[in-house]
Amino acid sequence: MTREYSVQEALKLAIKGEKDSMDFYRKAASVTKNERAQKVFDLLANEEVGHLKAFFDHYKGGEFGNVTDYMAQPPDTKNPTYVALMKAVNEETPEQQALELALKEEKSCIDQYTVLAKDLIDPLVRSIFERVIKETEKHLAMIEEEYRHVMTMVHESDQDIYVRE
Repeated sequence: MTREYSVQEALKLAIKGEKDSMDFYRKAASVTKNERAQKVFDLLANEEVGHLKAFFDHYKGGEFGNVTDYMAQPPDTKNPTYVALMKAVNEETPEQQALELALKEEKSCIDQYTVLAKDLIDPLVRSIFERVIKETEKHLAMIEEEYRHVMTMVHESDQDIYVRE
């Protein structure tokens, strides 16, 4: 059963989601020892900042304050998704596991934003969600690429060379 979200409800959910993702990627970047994975997490954190700002520009509520102050706030340690992610990331987390968590996070965001966008009437805000979905799909592809590298898998462009008939 779906429900129609008001524009402001959808934006509020998206802002919180982007903040949680940004916090997770920053934490993952700070604890991973693999330089390539660290760069991926830093890039993803910065991308989430861009998404957060895009949603923030259209949000009319005041409970978050301004975007800069909101991003500087400590993570929402009561958010179940963030709690689960943080339990899985620590100093000993291998890059493979951190990337697997990032894959789950990006897939979850795509699913959530797809539902929200479908139920939005305002075409401007719906287009913002649709753009963020496309960017998140790019994030997912980038994480999958890094995951293949970490797992020493064959790059997709080379797969035909190694497939035997």
